[in-house]
Amino acid sequence: MSLTKKPSRYGSLSIAMHWIMLLLIAAVYASMELRGNFPKGSEAREFLKHWHFVLGLSVFVLVWLRLLGRFIYPTPPIYPAPPSWQMKLAKLMHVALYGLMIGLPLAGWVILSAADKPIPFWGMELPHLVDKNPDLAKQVKEWHETIAVLGYWLIGLHALAALFHHYISRDNTLVRMLPGKGEARPE
Repeated sequence: MSLTKKPSRYGSLSIAMHWIMLLLIAAVYASMELRGNFPKGSEAREFLKHWHFVLGLSVFVLVWLRLLGRFIYPTPPIYPAPPSWQMKLAKLMHVALYGLMIGLPLAGWVILSAADKPIPFWGMELPHLVDKNPDLAKQVKEWHETIAVLGYWLIGLHALAALFHHYISRDNTLVRMLPGKGEARPE
């Protein structure tokens, strides 16, 4: 085996982080969607809002570890190699997804700060990023909600692209990120 040979799949840590973050992001979205089922001020609604904040900030922390991993560990090649336009779109999609994983939690932190509310994070309270400013809180909240809707589309397109590569292009794009052992070859 050559020392310069690239792995055929992502490492176990990268794979685990990908799927853990998917579950976290799904829980972040679910907590906000489900809160609408409960009256304002109710215990259940406040519980869901709390977990929206905590899990969103967890995404913010973990995304930096994922980015570090992307720089440290090689990206396994796709076989057969897709056209260059698909690779450019994939890079753009990844930039957009990382932008969401950084921007949305950061915006949420700014919203809570500007609204002079506590910023809960696993039993701790994080410091405010900005001084109290209700107008800023309202403006950033509008952006936060709009970009979160865009997130549904980006995540859906990301999943569809993986399925396209697996079932139509028949390359190893998807299987490189699936848990398991051995060579990453499409079925």
